[in-house]
Amino acid sequence: MHREGSKDEGSVIKQAATGKLGTFDVTSLVVGSIIGADIYVATAISSRLVGPASLVIWAVAGFIALIIAISFAYCVMALPKVGGPYAFVTAVSSPFPGFMVGWALLLAEWFSLAVFPVAFAQYFTALVPGIDAMGQAMLKGAFIAIIIVTNIVGVKAAGRANDALTLIKLTPLLLIILGGLFFMGTNPAAVASNLHPFLTGGLGAIGQALVLIFWAYAGFELSTLPTNEINEPERTVPRAIVAGMFIVMAFYFLTNLVVVASIPQETLMTSTSPLMDATRSIFSIAGSSAEGLVLFVGVGALLSIMGSDESGTLGTSRLAYAMSLDGLLPHQLARKHPRFKTPYLAILALSLTAFIASLIGGLAALINAAVFLLALVYLATCISAILLLRKNTELAGRLKGRRIIPLAGAGFSILLLLLVDPRLWLIGLSLLAVGVPIYVYFSPRQELKEMREAFYSRENTMARVRHESRRFLALPVHLARHLYYRLRARRRARRG
Repeated sequence: MHREGSKDEGSVIKQAATGKLGTFDVTSLVVGSIIGADIYVATAISSRLVGPASLVIWAVAGFIALIIAISFAYCVMALPKVGGPYAFVTAVSSPFPGFMVGWALLLAEWFSLAVFPVAFAQYFTALVPGIDAMGQAMLKGAFIAIIIVTNIVGVKAAGRANDALTLIKLTPLLLIILGGLFFMGTNPAAVASNLHPFLTGGLGAIGQALVLIFWAYAGFELSTLPTNEINEPERTVPRAIVAGMFIVMAFYFLTNLVVVASIPQETLMTSTSPLMDATRSIFSIAGSSAEGLVLFVGVGALLSIMGSDESGTLGTSRLAYAMSLDGLLPHQLARKHPRFKTPYLAILALSLTAFIASLIGGLAALINAAVFLLALVYLATCISAILLLRKNTELAGRLKGRRIIPLAGAGFSILLLLLVDPRLWLIGLSLLAVGVPIYVYFSPRQELKEMREAFYSRENTMARVRHESRRFLALPVHLARHLYYRLRARRRARRG
């Protein structure tokens, strides 16, 4: 799990104080905002739906996410302020549509919070078979309790300890990828058999797989920051988004490739923990030691899932906190714990309701609901990008793809809406409609100006950047950036 506030988070903090963020910095921010334990969740469902053809869908979903992410970047460049989709839509329309988009984003992130207790219970049950329904409910409750405590207490660990824990979570996945590639090279006949038939589902299954896989790429909507913090944003932001998305796509593709290549399809179709099953198959040559590696991967999955939900709770409670500061949600959600200085009421409200949702809904239903609401947010943002660039002709003239990319992003958002399970439309729209009376009641209230200015300050904005740029797969990018800056400084010193 990753936490904020460490003393040794050098590079980003130094740049925040002395300069602007470069391509490395924004790339690690993009990667850290997207990738977490989603790979453990989406791989299981997508492989069951379409088999090895899920590899193609992972690439397609990544491309769709890339186009929408660039549309977000255009919005940030045209409107260099914190606030994300809420700020973009408000700027081109009025506060009410902006609030509804912010409300939809809050609901989407809340649904995602409910996904991880379900996934945690599934992987725990794979490690400890025989747990009944009541036991799984208690597991989810214990999981949520840990998330609540860690977010409210806000424990601050040293940066190196955080890095070590992140590397521990990454190691099982790297082990599977490297071992899987070796397995593929030494067992071509088994691989060919496991990849046949390549497609095991119809058009409906393909559409559902695209929705579920796309969810794994979501997260970039929470990584937006003012472009006045970025060096040459017109060049840096698109480059960083493309680089970050390709890092994530490559990681996702390689992980899924070794999974579908190493497991017989009859096993894959029934598996709820395919990465553990892949480990068992890949390292079967190791005999009894293979079970130790399976345990290692399972524990890594549990740690990763817990870390992702902790980070998601932090980000979602921050979104609720920001909306309450604007006077659009109950001001109690902005109340901070007297000792730990964290928005404990927002954390409690989100976590407890997410726990209830995790008891009611399955993985596919929760993810479908999240994607439905996210697609609405993305559609509104892509339209905002078109309108913002139309107003800012000078910026539009410097951007490539200024017309086609937001239009394509809007089209892809509509496609995602159409692919979501229709039964989840009613749930999503009903929850969205709840935002109307909330807005009517709270919008006349005065915003909490002093707290709002503090929340949106440069120091707090850069603290949020630091948090995301050290998250999960972003850590290697962060370490590479450190090495790059150090080598460059040595070269300059020698020349001087």
